[in-house]
Amino acid sequence: MIQLRKILLFFLSVVSLGLHAQNKYKNWPDIIRKNDAAWFGTAEAKTIAENVLLYQRNIGGWPKNIQMQKQLSESEKQQLIALKNDEHEVTTDNGATSQEMLFMSRMYAQVKDERYKESFLRGLNYLLEAQYANGGWPQFYPLKKGYYTHITYNDNSMVNILIILKEISEQTDYYSIKPSKEIVEKTKKAFDKGIDCILKTQYKQNGILTAWCAQHDEVTLAPANARAFELASLSGFESAKIVLLLMSIEKPSPEIITAVKSAQAWFEKTKITNLEEKRVLNDAGKIIDKKMIPTTNAAPIWARFMDLETNEPFFCDRDGIRKKSLDQIGSERRNGYSWYSDAPKEVLKKYPEWAIKNGVKVGSKDTPAKKNDKVVLTVAQDGSGDFTKIQDAVYASPAFPYEKVVINIKNGVYNEKVRIPEWNTNLTLIGESKENTIITFDDNFKKINLGRNSTFYTYTVLVEGDDFSASNLTIKNTSGDHGQGIALSVVANRAKISNCTILGNQDTLYLSGKETKQYFKDCYIEGTTDFIFGSATALFENCIINSIKSSYITAASTPVGIPFGFVFKDCKLTANPEATAVYLGRPWRIYAKTVYLNCDMGKQIKPEGWENWSKPDAEKNSYYAEYNCKGEGFQPAKRVSWSHQLTKKEAEKYTAENILKDTTPNWFSK
Repeated sequence: MIQLRKILLFFLSVVSLGLHAQNKYKNWPDIIRKNDAAWFGTAEAKTIAENVLLYQRNIGGWPKNIQMQKQLSESEKQQLIALKNDEHEVTTDNGATSQEMLFMSRMYAQVKDERYKESFLRGLNYLLEAQYANGGWPQFYPLKKGYYTHITYNDNSMVNILIILKEISEQTDYYSIKPSKEIVEKTKKAFDKGIDCILKTQYKQNGILTAWCAQHDEVTLAPANARAFELASLSGFESAKIVLLLMSIEKPSPEIITAVKSAQAWFEKTKITNLEEKRVLNDAGKIIDKKMIPTTNAAPIWARFMDLETNEPFFCDRDGIRKKSLDQIGSERRNGYSWYSDAPKEVLKKYPEWAIKNGVKVGSKDTPAKKNDKVVLTVAQDGSGDFTKIQDAVYASPAFPYEKVVINIKNGVYNEKVRIPEWNTNLTLIGESKENTIITFDDNFKKINLGRNSTFYTYTVLVEGDDFSASNLTIKNTSGDHGQGIALSVVANRAKISNCTILGNQDTLYLSGKETKQYFKDCYIEGTTDFIFGSATALFENCIINSIKSSYITAASTPVGIPFGFVFKDCKLTANPEATAVYLGRPWRIYAKTVYLNCDMGKQIKPEGWENWSKPDAEKNSYYAEYNCKGEGFQPAKRVSWSHQLTKKEAEKYTAENILKDTTPNWFSK
């Protein structure tokens, strides 16, 4: 019985492992890259491997666009065996050969079948043999007549090859199959020749290096045509992966550094931020139409085809006639081709960190990329800085940096939604002047129209990255008194806002997070209803809090058990003339905490001070208090009975050190 139970448990474990390692993907490239390592040891993977071996030609490469996982009949297998010596249609286009080599490497890591190793090495030998003497690669090898003989960066073909050679020449663990020292040395030389070809084919526009074309003539290295709708042009898509490859090289030569700097400048110059692609799908999820929609502050995109001299985007149908916009070409090419790309965004994101590492100056005026252990970027609308939009500077900032990232913003009205993502920690925005450096947008609840939570999408500036600071800025929601419209939304921890003006109407300032700490100093904050709201612990020191109309200043939602909520110290509460009846606060959630200390309260503050928002439980659980305030609006004897007037001893605990206590000591004073 015991022996039977062991056999049963073993059987169940094998079945469980098999289920866990099942292939979940339909497309051949996904099967290779997305499956767990364990799957490559399954019977299913071995069956597919037999197909991959059959499709490989004796020259070492594979044809393209084959779904290798498709079950083959006996007659189909015999046909493939008969084609082994056929060298037509063997290519590196559309990922062919490079992806099959990766498959064989992942198979060999699990199953030490020498056929897999031999297949990989024949593929590598194919890549080495296919290289031109000038370092480039054709699209097909042996050569196929026509544009296929051009050096091809199209669809990242040559970059894919160079990445393979780089991994092997550096003897990394990416590929499980380790070639001989002789072959490793060949890959080093081939890689260096390929990089040299890249440097020589970078296009000069009026004497200035820019980017690359999808194809270059294999003899002259000049830009070259491919299909009728693929005219010689600068490519926003293919150039991105070329630059990322150059940026991956340790200890780059001066020539590589110049190439990267020049390409980055060209990407900045040619990005499109006023268009957004809209795709219309049928019931089967297939694209039936593409439209480019004018959009304010759209995420940056680049055209795939740009004029060699003017950088102007253009589009072609199968007649080869250039058009200025996507809607001018027929639906077959419009919907069946990728005309725009956001691939260069990755270059701009990684560039500052790469520049620091390699001692490169950032900016057209040689502003240091790193100064006093800080990454420094400049935004200026007149083009004198590194960027003309604040969001673009954020996109270019390094993720989770060790040092402070400072974005200096020149005077101007920046009409854009700005998001500081969770990975952009340690970031600082510094305006040239509070009065004239203005970030503004006009979203509100009705305009967003995304359901009951639309408020949270209305921000002008959203801060998600911890250790954020901002100074000398105006942040404004200009939608007017038309419902909820956030100017500044802070959901980050250890956020410091100083000498800033924050303007809106209802819900101007949203501060959130169960244990987040936020600090506002010397700020002017204005709104109508609940214009300072949320769950964060926030200290306001020496701020002016202005009510536009009779309503409520705060709507805290402090979580239960949190010692402090919103605390106002040495602040001045002012109001427009029409605001004559203003509450200090009401509870968005019943454990709300709000305290005013040493504040000057104008006559607009209602004698009762606080309101329960029709929540009787809030009177028992919320904590509303004042200490040592002054002004016509400070009438402690008339306050609601469930609020508090602190004693001196009770007030002593409301220090910045206590309120903003965090794992980073005294972060707010730095």
